[in-house]
Amino acid sequence: MSCINLGLSRQYTLHLLILIEIMPYQKIEDLPDSVKENLPKHAQEIFRAAFNNAQEQYGEEERAFRVAWSAVKRDYEKGDDGHWHKKPE
Repeated sequence: MSCINLGLSRQYTLHLLILIEIMPYQKIEDLPDSVKENLPKHAQEIFRAAFNNAQEQYGEEERAFRVAWSAVKRDYEKGDDGHWHKKPE
């Protein structure tokens, strides 16, 4: 593993490392391909937020995935056409 010196203080660098560990999906582009390729953008945003919160709270990746999919399924459902659609309100 290589490091790049950005000239940051040690405390700030440690804080960034903690955030990266807690929030593995900083952007939608960081999501797994299976999520990006199948969910609409809004559902991807829900997945990312729910996953990151669950990962921070529980520290278990498998549990975080379950929480994230449950959050998506509250607002979206897979249609007969095989695509995810927002549920009617």
